Amino acid sequence: MKVVILAGGLGTRLSEETELKPKPMVEIGGKPILWHIMKIYSYYGFNDFVILTGYKSHVIKEYFINYYNRYSDITVDMANNTVEVHKTRNEPWKVTMLYTGQDTQTGGRIKRAKEYIGNERFLLTYGDGVANVDINKLIKCHEDSKKLVTMTAVQLSGRFGALVIKDDNLITSFMEKPKGEESWINGGFFVCEPAVFDYIPDGDDVIFERFPLENLSKDHQLNAYKHSGFWQPMDTLRDKNELTHLWQTDKAPWAIWLDYAKPE
Repeated sequence: MKVVILAGGLGTRLSEETELKPKPMVEIGGKPILWHIMKIYSYYGFNDFVILTGYKSHVIKEYFINYYNRYSDITVDMANNTVEVHKTRNEPWKVTMLYTGQDTQTGGRIKRAKEYIGNERFLLTYGDGVANVDINKLIKCHEDSKKLVTMTAVQLSGRFGALVIKDDNLITSFMEKPKGEESWINGGFFVCEPAVFDYIPDGDDVIFERFPLENLSKDHQLNAYKHSGFWQPMDTLRDKNELTHLWQTDKAPWAIWLDYAKPE
């Protein structure tokens, strides 16, 4: 099953970092947040990635093209014009990088990936948020629901629009930013059937979170996987600093590939 990652946004609220690089390449502990997201999926055995790029896409492409040398120990003998590789640190990843347009919205980016995904179920998430989501349980929830799309719902108050979730985990509508008590919000980490493309009209201005998801919910085809564990977006410099602190102090709950954060 392919993992599709939206990685084309501008990241205007992180302008201190994103003037020279796209938001998914902003680093946490010396590695791009995109790398952290991919490690989460790889832990569960999903290693076939489709990265939907846009703003400064060349930075993402160059990162993976040079990944082998970046994380290997090498000796460069300039007198003899040779390069010797001593230790390699690589991943079992296949990474397809698609340029989906500088200003294309999320729905337009996903629709452009259709030919690379094919007629099969796929995983989908945003390139700017990490979580200790159990991907296997997420997929099982999706399969049991028999819906076209399952969205991971998380709780965070005040910053995002909220979801209305029925007892059977059907998402029936969206709300603007709620007041008062915490509400369930869109946390990414989707599972999608290929029929989701039928809900995404052609055009670069299609926002996946608007008409496609709204129409899926109206048709009772949008399921929720409620995740009460760790989830954190990286929208601001403060978010980046908080994630970096967790990583540097060995308290990063999303780093499930490391012993201290492995799921029980």
